[in-house]
Amino acid sequence: MALLPVVALVGRPNVGKSTLFNRLTRSRAALVADFPGLTRDRQYGRGRLGAHPFIVVDTGGFEPIVETGVMARMARQTRQAVIESDVVIFIVDGREGLTAHDMEIANELRRTAARVLLAVNKAEGRPREQVVAEFHELGLGEPLAVSATHGDGVRDLVDEALQSALGEAFDIEEPTPPQSEDAPEAPRELRVAVVGRPNAGKSTLINTLLGEERLVAFDEPGTTRDSVEIEFERDGRAYVLVDTAGVRRRARVHDAIEKFSVIKTLQAIEDSNVCVLLLDPSENIAEQDAVIASHVLEAGRAVVVAVNKWDSLDREHKDMIRRELDRKLHFLGFAKIHMISALKGTGIGAMMRSVNQAYDAAMRKLPTPKLTRALHEAVERQAPPRKGPVRPKLRYAHQGGQNPPIIVIHGNALDAVPASYRRYLEGWFRDKFSLVGTPLRVEFRVGSNPYADQRA
Repeated sequence: MALLPVVALVGRPNVGKSTLFNRLTRSRAALVADFPGLTRDRQYGRGRLGAHPFIVVDTGGFEPIVETGVMARMARQTRQAVIESDVVIFIVDGREGLTAHDMEIANELRRTAARVLLAVNKAEGRPREQVVAEFHELGLGEPLAVSATHGDGVRDLVDEALQSALGEAFDIEEPTPPQSEDAPEAPRELRVAVVGRPNAGKSTLINTLLGEERLVAFDEPGTTRDSVEIEFERDGRAYVLVDTAGVRRRARVHDAIEKFSVIKTLQAIEDSNVCVLLLDPSENIAEQDAVIASHVLEAGRAVVVAVNKWDSLDREHKDMIRRELDRKLHFLGFAKIHMISALKGTGIGAMMRSVNQAYDAAMRKLPTPKLTRALHEAVERQAPPRKGPVRPKLRYAHQGGQNPPIIVIHGNALDAVPASYRRYLEGWFRDKFSLVGTPLRVEFRVGSNPYADQRA
């Protein structure tokens, strides 16, 4: 599996980096306001163009010549983002025009960045040639006019960024979903990424599985700075264990190297078959645990939840942790939860059996006849609601992919199917095919009418 390409957004304050980040990730994760310097910390997100996912890094306003204070620390983080990225999108403000600050940033990017694309933002409502004309002076290639707010030119910008990062491997077209009968064989080795906050016990868990101290395990957050892969075998099955750096709240991250180990963790999640989300109950279930879980879910990876250090808790604390699991990680209701001690090895056998079960579910082949029968049973039990005079018709289903399983449903007026009915179908298929431990995605495809363009 290839690592996801990393695209860093760089520019001076208030040029629209966070607005573009939100558009690329289809989220509102980055705060946006009309004054400079709002983003002081890194934001990481996952974008997709066609069949190609990628990681986006939103950086703070870049002040390359400042040597002290907050802006200097932000500049250090931006420089690290440039080093870590495959492509830098350098964003300038088309309304304000070329500034001396832009020239300083361009000079530094020419020295340090592997690839740079120049995006002239806020270009809406003006002729492209007029907006980009003066930015040729930066000497960074052809400027691309975009509007992060309205989306103008953004697709072409991302297309060029991924073309630059992936080269011949880049194909903008979505591949045709394979039928389940022709699905490729699963890889021989099961890739398991152990993810969680710093000091949750990830390295200790892997050392216990291996039966030797292969990884540094120390009672200080941030000991692991990169993702480490180790092959091993258990009960006749081959695994690749991936120990990842702990992902902590951004407000608590001060070290540039540790801050950008988040990228390595996101890539490790994408590159895995199953993620073990390791929780440290001594600090309760934190918001950051839910953030990591959401990254796993967004990547579509099978997951097993393991609550470490369970033997150290009293009864009242255990009851509280169970309640917090239900409340804060409710969206992982499909995943098995295990109470373990990585240090003593208790509960690890059952956890690994759940890893195998989640992997088998994620890679299962679902025959088209069985899927279609299950679909008809679901509709017979509860038909999709009408939308005005139209009631959607769900005709047949087939498998569109694995890891996670994708079920593609064909029919008519499927754009009228509400999200609640999609969730009903996901639960129905999950129960029918015993898909435990893996996310499940249901996609709708509407067949085109060959007579739509013909007049009566």
